[in-house]
Amino acid sequence: MGEDVKVTKAERDVEKGYPKAEFISKLRRLADAIESDRRFDIQIAGERIYVPTRAEFTIEHERSDDEEEVEFQIKWKRE
Repeated sequence: MGEDVKVTKAERDVEKGYPKAEFISKLRRLADAIESDRRFDIQIAGERIYVPTRAEFTIEHERSDDEEEVEFQIKWKRE
């Protein structure tokens, strides 16, 4: 009794495509949440994600021989 139990989430690396209209909707909700200093909630591949207001935002560009990629990234430490 009184033993501390720490539950950790399994590592996950998921990439999910969305139709253009749904992608735009998610971006608008994200922008509204950031602008209003509110937590952003999103469901990705069946899992609900809660992005805290303390998250950091970056934009990444990658290039290879035949492909280019722009990633809008949101990162935060779990508490």
